[in-house]
Amino acid sequence: MNSSADTAAARELLDLINSSWIAQACYVFARLDLAELLAAGPRSAEDLAAAAGANAPALRRLLGALGSVALCRQREDGRFEMTRMGALLRADVPCSMRSWALQWGGEAWQVWANLLHSVKTGESARSLITGNTGFGHLEHDPQAARTFNQAMVDLTRLAALDIAEGYDFSAKRIVDVGGGYGELLARILVTYPDAQGVVFDMPHAISRAREHLAARDLGDRCEFVAGDFFQSVPSGADLYVLKTVIHDWPDNKAREILRTCLRAMSPGSRLLLIERLMPERLGPSAENRALARADLHMLVALGAQERTYPQMQALLSSAGLEAIRRIETRCEFQILEASGPG
Repeated sequence: MNSSADTAAARELLDLINSSWIAQACYVFARLDLAELLAAGPRSAEDLAAAAGANAPALRRLLGALGSVALCRQREDGRFEMTRMGALLRADVPCSMRSWALQWGGEAWQVWANLLHSVKTGESARSLITGNTGFGHLEHDPQAARTFNQAMVDLTRLAALDIAEGYDFSAKRIVDVGGGYGELLARILVTYPDAQGVVFDMPHAISRAREHLAARDLGDRCEFVAGDFFQSVPSGADLYVLKTVIHDWPDNKAREILRTCLRAMSPGSRLLLIERLMPERLGPSAENRALARADLHMLVALGAQERTYPQMQALLSSAGLEAIRRIETRCEFQILEASGPG
């Protein structure tokens, strides 16, 4: 006979296993632009279905399901209205999560379906599915590039202020290596009015980074350089910032990126790695679950990993860089400051 403790544990496990439905429901909600359609006020499922090109009874069921997780609510008159959290699936609102919902429920969902392959081989499932490694495919798929880069803005926005306030960026020329649309650099420039910046990334990101910083009235304090950080990065800056770049690559590739930065650094330059750091052992906590998800996503998507502090120190040393200090921030990211030899 099952004990009550076993039954409770089985129910808890069942909830964990079944929770994936929420990610797909959020993806469909975002893909159909339902948050935008509900922005003006309550609407019926039939009205929303006509506007979104969906089946009305099926859409009603989706909206009802999302009501159970507080993304929308059904009124007594049968119409549906937006909640505060559901409104974050609109595109142009503070703290929008729309692009991340599209990224996670779309391209990322496909690679996670092949986690078994990655665990057995240690290799990216994306390369199994598409033949692509890294991010080169974004140069040939503008829609995928826009979704990915905006998703990175969604995530970076949540931590950017804590990072900016966690280090003294004043009076510095800063190169944001792999900076995407420049969301982190924008926050730094707003926080430190005497700083100057360079967004460095692939062409698919740089074309929109100019617009992104211009919209914040920061275009005159920033340069925009397209390139490949395996080949070169802009030289002569005070700071080289790499936020969640190194975790995208296995050690051999990460080492190449760091050596490229080292070649560009002046004697007084510093390099900042902004990353999540894994503990030696993971326990049952919300913080550790977030780290575990991030680490497995690096594995399945890129054949890469989140690293512990000793692993980061070893990686920096193997690239010819010297770790100076480790700086905690108020968010999940830590800042590792490094310099060249001597």
